[in-house]
Amino acid sequence: MKIAILGGTGNEGFGLGFRWAAAGHEIVIGSRKAEKGEQAAADMLEKLPSGNISGTDNLSAARQVEVVVLSVPYWAQEGTLDSVKPALDGKLLITVVAPTGEKAARVHRLESGLSAAEEAQNQLGENTRVVAAFQNIGAHHLLDLEHEMDCDVLVCGDKKDDKAVALQLCEDASLRGVNAGALQNARAVEELTAVLIAINVIHKVKSAGIRITGLGN
Repeated sequence: MKIAILGGTGNEGFGLGFRWAAAGHEIVIGSRKAEKGEQAAADMLEKLPSGNISGTDNLSAARQVEVVVLSVPYWAQEGTLDSVKPALDGKLLITVVAPTGEKAARVHRLESGLSAAEEAQNQLGENTRVVAAFQNIGAHHLLDLEHEMDCDVLVCGDKKDDKAVALQLCEDASLRGVNAGALQNARAVEELTAVLIAINVIHKVKSAGIRITGLGN
């Protein structure tokens, strides 16, 4: 696939892009400024010279692809999506966004009562399909392709085919994806991020994750 990562200069977006590039996907790193996207692409190519990787501004990145990944802080979500909305018509947006409050280790409920993923869907309209995934993984080991990521990825969305794309990208990043139902369920998934941050702090670790049992694989 050809995948644009909006906010791909951050740790999680960069790490996921690195793993997908290593799996053979073409990666376009987007940033608010094209030069930051270009520098991130150059940095990734240093680590993976064989990768098909480029960088530019968010809008240009979104225009080039069919699958767009949103990996920005929640406070930047609305503005980022507004700036690229014309380029998202008819496309799949996979959002990694997990809102946190002033105290990141405590669950933060959005005033809308929705998940950030649902807010993104409402902002973009029905012509863009939104799936939520990768909210509960730590970025610390993504750049180490030999490291076994000991966590599952919960994938929420309203269309089976769109979730299938996200589940394939989980597999390509050496992660197990789990279909977790409708986009509405992203409310609980996003809030789990605060729980995992709390566990990291309390137990002095960096990459607490979740495992879903009983699936037989």
